[in-house]
Amino acid sequence: MGAKKRVGLGMLACVAGLLATSAGGGAYEIGERFHVGGVLAGIYQHQEIRQAPDGGNLGSGVLAFQPEIAFDLTDNDGFFLKLGFGAGNGLMQPGRSPFVLAPWGGGVEEDYKNLNGRNRDSLLTAWYKHTFRFAEDHTLGITGGIIDATDYLDDNAFANDEYTQFMNEALVNGPNAFVPSYDVGAAVEWDLGALSVRGVVMAVGSNGEEGSLEESYEAYFLQAGYTLDFGLGEGNVRVLAGGSSASFPDPTETRMERKLCVITSLDQSLGEILGLWARIGWQDEKAALDYVNLFSGGLNATGGLWGRHQDNLGIGYAHLRGGNREVAHTDVFEVYARFALNEFFAATGDVQYMRDAGKEGVNPSGWIFGLRLTAEF
Repeated sequence: MGAKKRVGLGMLACVAGLLATSAGGGAYEIGERFHVGGVLAGIYQHQEIRQAPDGGNLGSGVLAFQPEIAFDLTDNDGFFLKLGFGAGNGLMQPGRSPFVLAPWGGGVEEDYKNLNGRNRDSLLTAWYKHTFRFAEDHTLGITGGIIDATDYLDDNAFANDEYTQFMNEALVNGPNAFVPSYDVGAAVEWDLGALSVRGVVMAVGSNGEEGSLEESYEAYFLQAGYTLDFGLGEGNVRVLAGGSSASFPDPTETRMERKLCVITSLDQSLGEILGLWARIGWQDEKAALDYVNLFSGGLNATGGLWGRHQDNLGIGYAHLRGGNREVAHTDVFEVYARFALNEFFAATGDVQYMRDAGKEGVNPSGWIFGLRLTAEF
């Protein structure tokens, strides 16, 4: 038996044990202040592609496991740790997909290795948080450690979770931005009634380039949000602005530039069944980048339409205008149906259509059919 297969079987055995202990409902609790939880997902996707210079008609799968541990020191202080493990890289493995964007926005096997060039594997987040409580609807939370900026920024009620909602990365977050994950930073969360403000500062070990162009960088983000209700249901408006240090190569690769981005995220419930969402994003073009603008939006419907309120259906579309690299623009269309099997398990059927319009006349397009099985505990 090969080493990878032994690791995969061992991970599955560990998951099975955790699920068994948590079968009583929710995260497994040891006392009142210690909690164990996480998510396990198996994803299989098959693509049918035309005009593909790299990759073609093929299928591939991913097993992703992210266990979490939370320890509440007091009612206002807590420690949180998340690990990440993967088996397989699916269509995200180089040479398998001709598209710039990934059809699965979650982590794969390679993503959990040498995170951000830090020579650190599997440890995704490890942070401490203190919350100041001024009133019932007025709090200030301060977090420091190894954090994931997407836990605080660019959130959306209907398009923000690759494990339970859309699978394509264009419909999970704004891929034209540079919101980093899994590195040293601090976050501030201020909530005052319907108003929320989020601030994140991070020091990231790698800008994602190769060779002499690879540099560490700093990133700074500020997001303001407002929750409103017109009588139909809850809605949210969030505006995110971000900047970085001058640590990204320009298109000529002769100097380093800063990155700047702005993203507006909107979601609105329409009664108990329907919901609408949208994102609009922009990024400055001084640094070399794939996309400048993002326009995305869609519809969410709960299973109340067919008598199962725990299920949901999502329809989403994204158009991204290319930056100063090879792609001129990208279009993504996705439909998914998620069926809750019980309190912990859900199965999702997913269909995507993607098209990259290249500046050099290479225009890959095609369909991607997916199946996602998820266990949350």
